[in-house]
Amino acid sequence: MPGPEYATTDTKSLIAGKPLVAETNVSQPTMTVYAPGQENTGAAVVVFPGGGFQILAMDLEGTEVCDWLTSRGITCVLLKYRVPSEPYVWKCDCRPHNLARSVPSLQDAQRTLKLVRFHAAEWRIDPNKVGVLGFSAGGYLVAEVSTSFKRRLYAPVDAADKESGRPDFALAIYPGHLATDANALNTNVPVSRETPPTFLVQAEDDNVDGVNQSLVYYAALKSANVPVEMHLYAKGGHAFGLRRTPNPITHWPQLAETWMRTIGVLPATN
Repeated sequence: MPGPEYATTDTKSLIAGKPLVAETNVSQPTMTVYAPGQENTGAAVVVFPGGGFQILAMDLEGTEVCDWLTSRGITCVLLKYRVPSEPYVWKCDCRPHNLARSVPSLQDAQRTLKLVRFHAAEWRIDPNKVGVLGFSAGGYLVAEVSTSFKRRLYAPVDAADKESGRPDFALAIYPGHLATDANALNTNVPVSRETPPTFLVQAEDDNVDGVNQSLVYYAALKSANVPVEMHLYAKGGHAFGLRRTPNPITHWPQLAETWMRTIGVLPATN
């Protein structure tokens, strides 16, 4: 890492009128478990904040997401994964291989899924209802862990590493790094029939990770007969999280909740 870990609050680039908290130089990954309130559906979601593999948007795409999930009876596991990480290289402040596998971050994601299942009984989680949700770079991490679960990228640590690292369902919100310049699928996300059911959201005016990221991934999932639901909106830009805006895309969490009910992760409503 280029230095010690620290957090900054950006009060200039407000999102929905609120500042953004960024965590930088994360050399020690952590996972924080947020238990639901009185209602517990047994479902759990591991959340990957975005930040271009340079920083982590720990509030916008982390704690605020956990507030929503726990209010719906879902255990939220917030992962603070190692950054800077590939495909960003801090020594040159560049991305020489923008489609590279994010090895340190992916190792952390794989380990977290295994730990969640290992502690499922203790944390009142159904080990068959463990999903992942990520934003931007975290959306790429969602796709990576959804397609690379058969090969553990680190040496086994303990008994937890005998657990499955495959998510049961996946939500990628304005993901990046999935499409090549020629609109082909990144070969580091080898979609197969075993890729979990996936939910995608992106805005057509996203100038950071263009809408083709979701389009290419959707096409690959559909071709592999993986259940997939995609929502595209005319406006919304990038990095809006769950914060309320006048744009229709701000209602995506309700669509995600409905989707989780349709695939059996959450109980059906009467």
